Amino acid sequence: MKTRIVTTGKCLPSRVVTNKELEPILSTSDDWIQQRSGIKERRWVSPAGGETTLSMATTAAKQALERAKLQADDIDMIIFGALVTDYIFPGTGVLLQKSLGFTKNVPALDIRNQCAGFVYALTLADSLIRSGMYKRILIVASEIHSTTMDLSPTGRDISVLFGDGAGAMIVEATDDKNSGFIDHIIHSQGEFAEVLAIKKPSSNDHPRVGPNKVFDPACYPVMEGRLVFKHAVTRMTEVMLQILGRNNFKPADVDFVIAHQANMRINQMVLEQLGMPFEKTHHTLDRYGNTTMATIPLTFDEAVEQGKIKRGDLVAFVAFGAGFVWGASLFRY
Repeated sequence: MKTRIVTTGKCLPSRVVTNKELEPILSTSDDWIQQRSGIKERRWVSPAGGETTLSMATTAAKQALERAKLQADDIDMIIFGALVTDYIFPGTGVLLQKSLGFTKNVPALDIRNQCAGFVYALTLADSLIRSGMYKRILIVASEIHSTTMDLSPTGRDISVLFGDGAGAMIVEATDDKNSGFIDHIIHSQGEFAEVLAIKKPSSNDHPRVGPNKVFDPACYPVMEGRLVFKHAVTRMTEVMLQILGRNNFKPADVDFVIAHQANMRINQMVLEQLGMPFEKTHHTLDRYGNTTMATIPLTFDEAVEQGKIKRGDLVAFVAFGAGFVWGASLFRY
């Protein structure tokens, strides 16, 4: 028994925020942003649009279900991930279950593994399906960053990078020997947990909130950019070589790579170190920014839609994120 990808879906807010729009707000420039990240624009939810983490997740999931000609009750489990969810609790997974109209009480699991979250989710889903516990699993990532950014010159280095969006994927059991997941590798290195983080509000605060509570700048994300950049290049290259090597493949055997969309220079350096041509990948970073866990399903969905990835292709997902967490998945699509 193996696990194959059935369909994907995506949702992007209608509001397009260009680098030009951010120039006067963040005291930056379009050239500065593009040179350092490769981002030209990103999508942010609109205050008047009613767009939420849940609404985007629902739209992406419904698209995946429609493409697969499935109903909600054809799904045996939901795995949902987001960096910041609709509520502190409960998780958005159960909200999505309700929104999609399930009539059976399937399990809904929420995970928090940031930019590598989709690889973590696939590792779990594949393991559960191979075990025979579930037949078909819906994985959804939905992220809103725009409401937690420091939109002042102080927050410029981080605020230009992130966008909002959602991606969904349905995976299911298969006996087809020519398709399905081959392997997954996931890692973490907690000693760097606080170099890329949002530290407030925290349950360690006394009180966490209250009428006399003064706003704490730690509610904004912090990042040691150079350290993150260095580790991202190193770890994504390492894990790609690790997963290929233990399955008797070489980089040249891979037909396509979908890498986490954080920085164009990171992905260029990873491909260069692997000796893979840039034509073997697809990017959405320039138009959507970094949507953390949602970048892999969003980018994969678009690459398939454009015919860059075809059934039977050997494909790899690779990602690195806050934690530090990183990993790779290898499969025949």
